[in-house]
Amino acid sequence: MDLLTWLIVGLIAGVLASLVMGGTGYGLIGDIVVGIVGAFVGGWLFRALGVTVPLGGIAGTILVAFVGAVVLLFLIRLIRRSTTRV
Repeated sequence: MDLLTWLIVGLIAGVLASLVMGGTGYGLIGDIVVGIVGAFVGGWLFRALGVTVPLGGIAGTILVAFVGAVVLLFLIRLIRRSTTRV
């Protein structure tokens, strides 16, 4: 994949994950970063669980990145809640 594809997949996955998790997002750059990191998390998670992607091509890539981004945002919020409680 080229750089533009990575950016588009990251943006779509990051925005969708932010919407699903009920937040406002992290801005354009933040959502792209969340989506790209989510793609790595999702790829690792799918391999670790032995799950195959039901879609092919770019749609499958977006699905994996979306799932990874949701997991990533969940973990970020979990860590933030645990550190802000006094």
